[in-house]
Amino acid sequence: MVMDVHDVPRARPWLMLSLQHLFAMFGATILVPYLIDGLEPAVALITSGLGTLAYLAITRGQIPAYLGSSFAFIAPLIAVIGADGPEAAMFGSFLTGVVYGLVALFIYYLGVDWLKRMLPPVVVGPVIIVIGLGLASVAIDMAMTIPGTDGEYSTLHFTVALVTLTATIVAAIFIKGFFGLIPILIGIIVGYVYAFALGMIDLTPVHEAKWLGVPDGLLIPFVTYDPVISWLAIMVIVPVAFVTLAEHIGDQMVLSKLMNRDILKKPGLHRSILGDGVATMIASLLGGLPNTTYGENIGVLTITRVFSSFVIGGAAVLAIMFGFSPKVSELIKTIPANVMGGVAILLFGVIALQGIRMLVDQRIDFGQKRNLAIASVILITGVGGAFINITENVQVAGMALAAIVGIILNLLLPEA
Repeated sequence: MVMDVHDVPRARPWLMLSLQHLFAMFGATILVPYLIDGLEPAVALITSGLGTLAYLAITRGQIPAYLGSSFAFIAPLIAVIGADGPEAAMFGSFLTGVVYGLVALFIYYLGVDWLKRMLPPVVVGPVIIVIGLGLASVAIDMAMTIPGTDGEYSTLHFTVALVTLTATIVAAIFIKGFFGLIPILIGIIVGYVYAFALGMIDLTPVHEAKWLGVPDGLLIPFVTYDPVISWLAIMVIVPVAFVTLAEHIGDQMVLSKLMNRDILKKPGLHRSILGDGVATMIASLLGGLPNTTYGENIGVLTITRVFSSFVIGGAAVLAIMFGFSPKVSELIKTIPANVMGGVAILLFGVIALQGIRMLVDQRIDFGQKRNLAIASVILITGVGGAFINITENVQVAGMALAAIVGIILNLLLPEA
């Protein structure tokens, strides 16, 4: 049975459906801030919930999509926080939301063809590959080393990562139905239980924590800090917006086919992108991360066939409630880094392969020298760690530079 997006689900308890959606997004949503020092998973849950509610309001409840933390921004956020602090990262994230808003405005007046010309698959695909491969060292370090040391190798800790990785792969390949959509969460649970059996986990903080309370890590401008202008954040974080915009359009096209309704026309792609931008700005004002629509959301909708904004909204409210529970927050903090490293090995590889899949699905012909040149330069620039010094303290590097170079080459090189 297919339900209209405005219908309150009655066939099955809406709470169960909302929990399904939240669990599908939960693992990835908490993994992103877990990988970045200075950001809190509990805050990410709150901002993903608030961002989703804003998205549903802006799209008039006609697009049942849950927004979670974007993996594309991990490397840029790590670079900016390491150089200028989390406050600078929030500044860059806010500007990313502004870029979404401007693009939405241009699409409303000019259509979407200009964006497709600027960001064709031959540019977006290789940049997505760079995102995944650029995070490879992060995953391996988390998996193989003892947390809190300077990269000290431990066979015991590595086994925790391997058990987690194995459980995640088994869940992704062999488990069917809804549970097949949450391999990340299943992998984390299995790895957590294994690490607990080895005596690596202390649950004392969880027992001592309150059930309700304001989480640590909220970054509110003019309240917890004075806003800063960071040119590094502008040069490193903001360009990634154009990559996630292309991903956003792809998700909306898939969702349109699934719902048998053109949501790019009604309520319109401009509303969808604006909703994504507002959600990202809300997150930046609280210490969260740039948001994006999740492929897992489409997977859950495919199984349940319930395209209800009430269900998505319920998942968002539950995420906010979990975020305001110190007990849940402390439980997340007890997850060993090696467990997250095991999950990340698979997840970051999947991100890279999504870029390859885009190139294959769009039938990009690398027999054409133009395509070969664009993709080659993007890959080596991004993976090789190329950078350009703008000032003494500001440089454009890695994925951001690769995206910029790819866009420029695509616009300058003549079509075959």
